[in-house]
Amino acid sequence: MKIKAISHFKDEIKDKQYFEQWVKQLELANQRKYERIEVKTSLGITQVWGLNSADQKLETLVIFPGARTTALIWDFDRGLDHLNQKFRIFLVETNGLPNLSDGATPDIKSLDYGAWANEVFDKLEIEKAFIAGASFGGLICMKLGITNPEKIKAAFLLNPDCLQFFSLGMKNLYYNILPILNPKPQNVLKFLDKAIFAKPNHQLSPYAEKMLVDYEVFAISRYKDNTQKPYYMNQELAKVKVDTYLLLSDKDLLFPYQKSIENAKKHIKPLKDIKIFQNVGHGIETYPMAMQYIGERIKEIS
Repeated sequence: MKIKAISHFKDEIKDKQYFEQWVKQLELANQRKYERIEVKTSLGITQVWGLNSADQKLETLVIFPGARTTALIWDFDRGLDHLNQKFRIFLVETNGLPNLSDGATPDIKSLDYGAWANEVFDKLEIEKAFIAGASFGGLICMKLGITNPEKIKAAFLLNPDCLQFFSLGMKNLYYNILPILNPKPQNVLKFLDKAIFAKPNHQLSPYAEKMLVDYEVFAISRYKDNTQKPYYMNQELAKVKVDTYLLLSDKDLLFPYQKSIENAKKHIKPLKDIKIFQNVGHGIETYPMAMQYIGERIKEIS
């Protein structure tokens, strides 16, 4: 696999220690311990967080996070409990994002992210699983759906960034650029309030919100992000051969849901369902009803 770019923390030891402490805070708040699994892939070490990973009797759910996030965000306020059934869960920290995985990344327009995801499956000894991806994670799911459809029972895409170009609307650009230019907590919070959540319907607890602000300030200021940005996969999506469920938010500034629906219907042949959540922002992976929907669909399929 050809490496296209390498991202890294500015102070590898100190910054990873900070992230480790952040994880411990989340474990304390959630009153659960995440299993720490490291697998060696073509992109270097990939960090995976597990829940019930040894229980082979459970259905397996593999989760890929959005850009500039950690997969653990899916479990803020014990969000994974809203799946409403026990799963064997693997939260994969995509390489090249601000997390404990190595920073090497392939060319995003190649199928190498799919090949990498398949390597993760093999190293975790997963024969077949349900997969879910938020934003950038949705692109990873679709790449795997092209390279190794036999490994996937069904894919759940949450406000994926592979169905259209990033919105160039003035409001969206302003709120996204603001924390990058000046990564202060108040600017990150403004971005979260305007683009990621839709209060009061879609919000985190005060403690989880502070943890997210802390993480974003850290990720923006301490991580040298050279990873390529996601892109509209367009006709490439026609190569996807797995049942796909699309979860969208009506308040998503980054990728307005109407265009995602149009392009999904146009290109994804095995599109099984589209669910639109009202008064929800881009960060749909933190919305309890979205997790409940995934749990219900998996129960129907299994």
